[in-house]
Amino acid sequence: MLPRPPYPICPDKRLAFRLPRAGIMKMHFSIPLSEELLEKFGGRYVLYSVYLEGFLFCKVRYSQLHYWNEQLRRIFGRGMPSFPPKFYLAMTKSMADERRAQLEQYLQNVSVDPSITNSDVFINFFRKLQQDTFKIQTQQAFLDVYLADGRYLRIDIQTSDTAERVLEVVSYKIELSRELIGYFSLFLFQDHNGELSVLKKLAEFELPYVSLWSMKEMPCKIGIRKWYMDPSLDKMLMDCRASVNLLYIQVLQEIEKNWIKPSDGQMQKLQMLQKAPNKIKFLELVQEVQHYGYIQLAPCSCDYPEAGCTAAICVGNNEISCCIKLPSNQIKEVSFKINRVRCWQVTFLGSVTGQDLDQFLELRFEYNDSNMWRWIVFNTKQAFLLSSCLKKIISEQLMTATQDDQEMQIELPEPDKAKKPSIQLSQIFHSGFKPRKRMSASRPSEDDCVFENISEDDL
Repeated sequence: MLPRPPYPICPDKRLAFRLPRAGIMKMHFSIPLSEELLEKFGGRYVLYSVYLEGFLFCKVRYSQLHYWNEQLRRIFGRGMPSFPPKFYLAMTKSMADERRAQLEQYLQNVSVDPSITNSDVFINFFRKLQQDTFKIQTQQAFLDVYLADGRYLRIDIQTSDTAERVLEVVSYKIELSRELIGYFSLFLFQDHNGELSVLKKLAEFELPYVSLWSMKEMPCKIGIRKWYMDPSLDKMLMDCRASVNLLYIQVLQEIEKNWIKPSDGQMQKLQMLQKAPNKIKFLELVQEVQHYGYIQLAPCSCDYPEAGCTAAICVGNNEISCCIKLPSNQIKEVSFKINRVRCWQVTFLGSVTGQDLDQFLELRFEYNDSNMWRWIVFNTKQAFLLSSCLKKIISEQLMTATQDDQEMQIELPEPDKAKKPSIQLSQIFHSGFKPRKRMSASRPSEDDCVFENISEDDL
C-alpha cells in the first residue's frame, strides 16, 4: 500500500466566505524538467520549466525565483514558506535534483495563500515570465472567447491581460452582474473536429492570450463556463439575465452532446419549456436530470474493480461517477462519494514530449470501499482537471460547513449546545503533483558528477 500523501488541506479562515473563488489548496505547480544552458559570455546556468495544470507555463532561473522570494518576504513577512538555500560550491547532479524538487515544493506552498497569489508582486512576476518564455510582447490584440453554443465574443485586450481581467471584460460585454463573475471561469478547450474536450481551467493570474499561443500546435479555444460543482448554487444566479443565459446554453450543449441524459418524460417537459421559452423553469427542471452540473472527462483506463478496466468519468455533486467497462465487457456503474475519499495525488509517469504532460498522468485516491481503505487509480490525461474538480468540491463543502457553523453559533449561543458536525479536515489530504521519474533536458551524467562547475553566480 502506498504511503498517505503528506500535505494536509489547510483552509484560510480569513477567506472562508469567499464563494466560490476561494482557493484553499496548493496549485498544480510542477517542475519536471530542467536544462543546462550557456550564457552569451561563457557562463552556465540552469533553466527550470514550470508546468501549471500539466502544461508548460513558464521557464525560470533560480536567481529570478530567489529575488522574487525576497520581494514576497518583505511584504508578507515570516509566514512565507522556506526557500531553497544557495549552494556555494558546484552542484552535483543529486544536488540539482534536490533543488528542482525544493523549488517545486516552494511554488506549491506559496500558492496556498490567496493573499499572495492575488498580490501584484505575484501576478507581475508570472506575467513577465510567461511573456518572456513564449516571446510575447505587450501589445493590443483580439481574443475570441467562446460560449457553450459555439458563438464567440471577440474582445480587445492587451496580450499581458490576466484571465481575471479577460473574464471581467467578457462579463461586462454580456452584462453579467459583477457580483456573479466568481461563479464562472475561463477554460482552455481542445477542438477535435468540432468535439470539444476541457484541457484545463485557466488560473486567474494566467495570460489567456499567451496560453492559447503556446498551444498553437493543437487546435484550442478559450471558453467561458460555470465553475462550481454544487448544482444547488444555480439559485444564486437566477436574478441575472446574463447568468441565466450562460447556464441555459451550457445545459443545451450538454444535452446535445449526451453528457446529461434526461429520461423521455424529462426531455418532453424540457422541450416544452424550451419552446415557451421559460429558461428559469427549464433550469429548475434540469436539476432533476442525472449528472446535471457534472464535468465530463474523456474515457480512460482504471484498476477498479480490477486491472484492465476502462471508465467514462464525470464529476460533480460530491461524487466521481464512473461507467466502467470490465475486461469481460460487462458494464458496471460506480459512484465514488467524495466524503469517503481520504487523499489523492497526481503522478507523472514518464518522459515529456512537446509542451504538455497529458499523455503520462495518473490520479490515484485512497477510498473507503466496504469499510476497507484502498487506492484506486485512473490513468487519464485530464488528471489535473479531475484534481481541480475534487479541490473545488472540497472547498465548497468547507464553506458550506463554515456557514452552517456560523449560523448555529448565532442561533445557539449557549456553550453547552452542540454544533452541527462539520467536515473533518484531518481526514482529507491532497498531495499535489508527485513526479515518479525525473526527466531532465540536461545531458546524461552520473549521480556524483558536477554540473559543469556551475557557481551560484551563474544561476
